[in-house]
Amino acid sequence: MALAVMAALAPVARACEALRVMSFNVRVPVASDGPNRWEARRELFVRTIATARPDLLGTQELHQQQADAILARLPAYAWFGLDRRGGHTDEHMGLFYRGERLRVLDSGNFWLSDTPDVPGSISWGHPYPRMVTWGLFEDRACGRRFYAFNTHLPYRDEDEAARVKGAQAILARLAALPPDVPVVLTGDLNAEPDSPTYAHLAGNLRDARAIASRVEGPEKTFHDFTGVPNRRIDYIFVRGFRVDRYATLTGHEGARYPSDHFPVMAELRWP
Repeated sequence: MALAVMAALAPVARACEALRVMSFNVRVPVASDGPNRWEARRELFVRTIATARPDLLGTQELHQQQADAILARLPAYAWFGLDRRGGHTDEHMGLFYRGERLRVLDSGNFWLSDTPDVPGSISWGHPYPRMVTWGLFEDRACGRRFYAFNTHLPYRDEDEAARVKGAQAILARLAALPPDVPVVLTGDLNAEPDSPTYAHLAGNLRDARAIASRVEGPEKTFHDFTGVPNRRIDYIFVRGFRVDRYATLTGHEGARYPSDHFPVMAELRWP
């Protein structure tokens, strides 16, 4: 009888709801984009996020003014991350999250170079610093934890060796994490599925699109503001998650698009 009463009083663990994760290259704010400049697409960009309602959003090419605009219009979100020079005047790999859903337990940045703890460091022959912003998150409702890593790899054709080294550096960091804590990697990898970079990552992580129970939208993601994508370079990789749904979001208003990349989104579940 006493055991029955104790069992009845014991707290019931809550199942975790699906975790909605998005990767979105913002496209830097430059006047030379003309009709596609940030000021012209800002509201559409924010509406794209508001409609999709990701719990976690990994961004690339994010500048401070863009982060400020997102937060001003979507106050349910917070974000963190340094820019690629180690400050806040250049491109960030900012991680946005819904504070009512997720709690940040730890976070940091490292550079994809021979000196990963040196902000702005460059190695392997490419011209700009490349980096990762990461966080350890806890689901407020169910208590489950996961790591999120977000990156943007070099873009030139001749940078494939550097992209591979960057992927290897990320995988080395992931290998040092507790194996029972799931991981999600978001990013613009500037590498297609037939590349050595993809092969390195897919050999250690799972491509969310490849294992999703349901897939929506085109495979390719970069469209250069045309709406016709010609390369798949934006990804979500996972370890320790199931993927219920994966989508490439192609929303636009007339000839206007929120970015030159389509965002990709995955609905993840803990096993």
